[in-house]
Amino acid sequence: MTPWPRTITILRHCLAATLLVLVAATSARAADRTGIRDAEIERILRNYSDPLFRAAGLDAKSVNIYIIKDDSLNAFVAGGQNVFINTGMITSLKSPNELKGVIAHETGHISGGHLVRGMDAMGKAQVPMVIGMLAGVAAIAAGAPDLGLGLLMGSQSIAQREFFSYSRTQEAAADQAGVKLLEVTGQSPRGMYAVFDLFADQEALSGAKQDPFVRTHPLSRERASTLRSMVDKSPFRDRRDSERDQKEYDMMVAKLRGFIDAPAVALRRYPATDQSKPARYARAAAFFRAADLERALPQIDSLLAEEPENPFFWELRGQMLVESSQPVEGVPAYRKSVELAPEEPLLRIGLASALLATEQAASVPEAIKHLKAALRDEPENAMAWYYLADAHARSGDDALASLATAERFFSIRRYPQAVSFAQRALPSLKENGRDWQRANDIISIAQSEQSKQASRR
Repeated sequence: MTPWPRTITILRHCLAATLLVLVAATSARAADRTGIRDAEIERILRNYSDPLFRAAGLDAKSVNIYIIKDDSLNAFVAGGQNVFINTGMITSLKSPNELKGVIAHETGHISGGHLVRGMDAMGKAQVPMVIGMLAGVAAIAAGAPDLGLGLLMGSQSIAQREFFSYSRTQEAAADQAGVKLLEVTGQSPRGMYAVFDLFADQEALSGAKQDPFVRTHPLSRERASTLRSMVDKSPFRDRRDSERDQKEYDMMVAKLRGFIDAPAVALRRYPATDQSKPARYARAAAFFRAADLERALPQIDSLLAEEPENPFFWELRGQMLVESSQPVEGVPAYRKSVELAPEEPLLRIGLASALLATEQAASVPEAIKHLKAALRDEPENAMAWYYLADAHARSGDDALASLATAERFFSIRRYPQAVSFAQRALPSLKENGRDWQRANDIISIAQSEQSKQASRR
């Protein structure tokens, strides 16, 4: 997973595998910022977040979580119910409870309607910036990296002190809401206080030296003191993370370190003398990134020997082999990952991409099956549509290949291309059939959206 400045890195046959690079931001300042998708980490973050979302009265399925590869400590909400978490926030904190505290606070901003009020307050001069933000969020959600995080980061640089800056009143309200949400879910707010107490020390620093979280979330010693008082009164203040939860968190951090840090840095952080599971996980990723398969495989195999039912260890093994030009050998590992976690669409997309990488015609029907299953869960995953178009083309079904391509462009809001490919598919589709109807729907909706865009210019 090596980001390329000012462009997008998508590895042809491992798109949905562990820690995929989806986006490289467009500005020089954000050249190393990329969006990350990873089934294991997303599952962990969802397990942390969904109870808090539900406690806030939100539909957890309607709240999106995005992971941004950025070493700075930051988390924020934007464009409605969208939570963004920097990898630097995850790797710098020490426990699940601390990260849950950050998420609870951000959930407080969503449930309190702070973004809506902030947008109202900005006035017409900032409308283009807001549109850029929302467009970026929509594009990332659609699986359109090149369109998404570039828009988001470009807009964020403009919006740092406006759109993402909450008033001290809103911050205090989010603190109170966050503490309440943690208590409703039976968790200690102590971790939330520890994080904010850390940031409060930075308020006296110059803006250039502050973490982004401090610049966008006004902090003060007085506010930290108030939060400490709430913690002391909480009936759950002394509740600790379970040993299992802490180990899971440590594995998540190790995985991120192994993929994001330079291999030499990761290997120093997790030396061979450390035989813990997190250390071996980090070394597996680091050796893999260093193109040292001979040393990477023994690390992941040692973990599989201890946890043969871990789908994400199998996923990483499959990724190692496929990206080392051994797709035939990698397919069984991907199959095992899907067998163990069939509800994870990213694992199915990873398996499908590996099957297509074998260049074996007999593998195409299985790839199509898994892609269709993944798209039922993530209907706007543009790259799943890309692979499905490829698979249909290999099967000789040009009409379905064109329809899948239309779906891909439609999902990333590229309406002229969506119309073109849907029209190309129509003549060969069964009239009034489901696919024929869908092609017509794409044409109708896309043309309507084009008209709306033209009228706004």
